[in-house]
Amino acid sequence: MSRKRIIRSVLLVGVALTVIALPTLGSFANPAATTSFLNFTTDAATKIHALIDRWRGESTPAGIAKTNGRIEATQIDVAAKYPGRLEEVAVKEGDEVSAGQVLARISSPEYEAQLRGAQSQVMKAKQGLAEADAQIARWKSEVTLATADLARGRDLVEKGWLTRQAFDQRVAKTETAAAGLRAAEAEREQAEFAIKTAQSDVERIQAVLADLVLVAPRSGRVQYQIAHTGEVVAAGSRILTILDLSDVYMTIYLPAAQAGPLALGDDARIIIDPLPQFVVPSTISFVAADAQFTPKYVETTEERQKLMFRIKLQVDPKVLTTYQSQVKTGVRGMGFVRTNLAAAWPEDLAVKLPQ
Repeated sequence: MSRKRIIRSVLLVGVALTVIALPTLGSFANPAATTSFLNFTTDAATKIHALIDRWRGESTPAGIAKTNGRIEATQIDVAAKYPGRLEEVAVKEGDEVSAGQVLARISSPEYEAQLRGAQSQVMKAKQGLAEADAQIARWKSEVTLATADLARGRDLVEKGWLTRQAFDQRVAKTETAAAGLRAAEAEREQAEFAIKTAQSDVERIQAVLADLVLVAPRSGRVQYQIAHTGEVVAAGSRILTILDLSDVYMTIYLPAAQAGPLALGDDARIIIDPLPQFVVPSTISFVAADAQFTPKYVETTEERQKLMFRIKLQVDPKVLTTYQSQVKTGVRGMGFVRTNLAAAWPEDLAVKLPQ
């Protein structure tokens, strides 16, 4: 919409308001009220006229560039990692949430049954470990007894009081006891491995069940609720979308001649259409490396035919902390940047925030 059409629309609105208000004002005895109302309408139209000339016209001071844009924020999708039935959604659209807060719960009897089975395997493996320890103790005693008999038999054989056959039997008994001890020790190692395997299954399933409780990854505001209580969701299904209100910015587009001098961290200003009396401080946090055609919602058809550079104006985090409840995304407005750092911000672009 051109500047002349905007001015004409504003003046028509002012005239319409005057025509509507005159019959009501005529019912009052004080004729000064009508004059006051007309003066107010004229003053308001004059001020709007001046704002349009200043912000959308050609009167921007040298070294300052302006363009249309809209307020955006980083969106985070909270999705189901595993399938199941949505048991509860603890928040609704528009709620403010903090990092770590429980947002929803998904029930899954299958994983709960798997957890009980894995816990049973842990108990079984521990029982196998206890049996292996008992076998080790038994074979150790066998080895001790067989070793003592072998030592005594060696003296008896030398004195001729024990036959060689009986001595060989004692040697075999000692070797059998030693082999039994080694086997029991191997069984113990196997039981320990079985315990670790079963315990890892328990931890894996517990991790799955923990992921079935969806928590807020960041603080922000619930923007959309996609799924509702009772619905069966698949792995990867979105449940909620959260806006990170600590990362709010305006996206604007500028031609190369204006985008070229900009640097990351430079001061910028934002004025949103619903509240044109306030000027929001911001900084340049991103300048695209490649030019592109601007989206339809940003510029007119003629201007979209030009290649532009996308730029992000990051809103001051301190401002976001103070006015977090008032932040709205999707709101249109204007962004102002300095193409010449020596240029001073004009008075009507000085930072001005609600009290």
